[in-house]
Amino acid sequence: MASQKVWKRRPGLELKVAQTCVTAQYLAAKPITLPPTDVETIKTTSDRITLSSFTPSDAWTLGHIIYSLLSPLATTPAGDQSPTPAQAVSQPCVISISTCNIFPTPQILFQCVTGPGTTTDHQTWVERKRRAVLRWGCSTYLLGRKFEGDEERFRKIFAMGEDDAGRYCIHGGGVPIYVEGVEGVVGVVVVSGLSQEMDHGVVFDALREGWE
Repeated sequence: MASQKVWKRRPGLELKVAQTCVTAQYLAAKPITLPPTDVETIKTTSDRITLSSFTPSDAWTLGHIIYSLLSPLATTPAGDQSPTPAQAVSQPCVISISTCNIFPTPQILFQCVTGPGTTTDHQTWVERKRRAVLRWGCSTYLLGRKFEGDEERFRKIFAMGEDDAGRYCIHGGGVPIYVEGVEGVVGVVVVSGLSQEMDHGVVFDALREGWE
């Protein structure tokens, strides 16, 4: 595998991020960068996040940047009689960032919804995406592209029964966090609620806003 870029957080972000989140729902939605579809390109450019460090503060910052990017897609400002097309879609999401701990449950460092309308099914998708990242060490988007979305082939390749396979998800939105010099996954970012391409792409848009 080609060497991965190591991202370092830009200094002094917390106040700026907090201020942006307060007004995010009233701002026009930014287009989300969609990821490539070629498996080899995904592996080298948009499969995993490798950071110089990963702390609760990093999770807080990343989570809030993702929220600021997605909130306009979930909320139409009160009194706005002509929302933008992006706002009219009204697609609320769940954002969840955790450590790699799996017993008894992952340690959640950040979690929120971006607006009204999410259900318990969103949380089920979050958990399925997180389990897949932790088991295979790559993004759920990469898994989906490898198997071309064929969940039956995915199940058979790993000799899983239907119930076991149902615990995992090969739709985009789950992204592993690695740390330079540390073996294995140390954290997982999950977004669930949009198309799988947008769920995946917004994580890397947020990374580019807060890290360099």
